[in-house]
Amino acid sequence: MNNHEIDYKLHGDDMQFVEVELDPNETVIAEAGSLMMMDDQIQMETIFGDGTQNQSGIMGKLLGAGKRVITGESLFMTTFTNEGVGKKHVSFASPYPGKIIPMDLSEIDGKLICQKDAFLAAAKGVAVGVEFQRKVGAGFFGGEGFIMQKLEGDGMAFVHAGGTIHKKVLGPGETLKVDTGCLVAMTGTVDYNIEYIGGIKTALFGGEGLFFATLRGPGTVWIQSLPFSRLASRIFAAAPERGGSKGEGSVAGGLFDLLGGDRK
Repeated sequence: MNNHEIDYKLHGDDMQFVEVELDPNETVIAEAGSLMMMDDQIQMETIFGDGTQNQSGIMGKLLGAGKRVITGESLFMTTFTNEGVGKKHVSFASPYPGKIIPMDLSEIDGKLICQKDAFLAAAKGVAVGVEFQRKVGAGFFGGEGFIMQKLEGDGMAFVHAGGTIHKKVLGPGETLKVDTGCLVAMTGTVDYNIEYIGGIKTALFGGEGLFFATLRGPGTVWIQSLPFSRLASRIFAAAPERGGSKGEGSVAGGLFDLLGGDRK
């Protein structure tokens, strides 16, 4: 294997974290800010890009960091290396409620395409790059789906998503239409495009947006039931300063307001 071979264990249900076991001199890379806890004698270092061999030299490192900026991520990533004796553990947590999906890249032809904010951590040697959609429609109208992350290598990688995760295997020519925000990841063999929903009434009053993602097999796709963007928009719309209700419930909250209660 070109990547470090790491073991792991998932903890929790809807608020998961992944515990990675490192042998001496093994390293795992992770998004900045995803650390939950780690054992003593694990050395933490901030680096440009993802630390793969193809980023050697100043220009290579700047290019790798620049690709991450395009996807909206930080310039930096963090490496965690076991510099002690015996096995050590480091844990990474999801930034919002949902699931962590372990991906063995050696089992999916060494390539995974995922949403730009889905990557959590991976064995050192996994290349974290950018996957541009070749089709103009996806570029202009894809929203969350235009610029996606590309994970390449033969080691373990971990991606996270919101709500419940559904894995679906598509046969040759089989097509699945998905809300652009609900797509988490797909194997490199899946053909991806953005299509207009059609129908003026559907576009204006359907509440589902103007476009959806069309995924065509063969390949495997992972779908999330609750994209963070959808959750955030509902919370934002319900905020009191945006006109949302201050009450905990329609009856109790309304009664409290009627009696002149003060909520801080």
